[in-house]
Amino acid sequence: MQLEIITPDKKVFEGEVSEASFPGASGSFQVLNNHAPIVSALAKGAVSFTAKEGGKQSLIVEGGVVEVKNNVIVVLAEKILG
Repeated sequence: MQLEIITPDKKVFEGEVSEASFPGASGSFQVLNNHAPIVSALAKGAVSFTAKEGGKQSLIVEGGVVEVKNNVIVVLAEKILG
């Protein structure tokens, strides 16, 4: 799957991942390959993912929105903390 994490200032990450986990507004959830299309609000918390190059990574987001469609995940984060 392709993952893009974008803030208003810059593109934070772009690359292939095998899985990703998000702090959804109604609870955390994980996205795997061929996930059903979804759009979800994000709460403050950790966005973690396993990159094909770089292994397990994690970022703390202030909030935002995630869209999953056709094995492409786009995260529009309000702010990356830390």
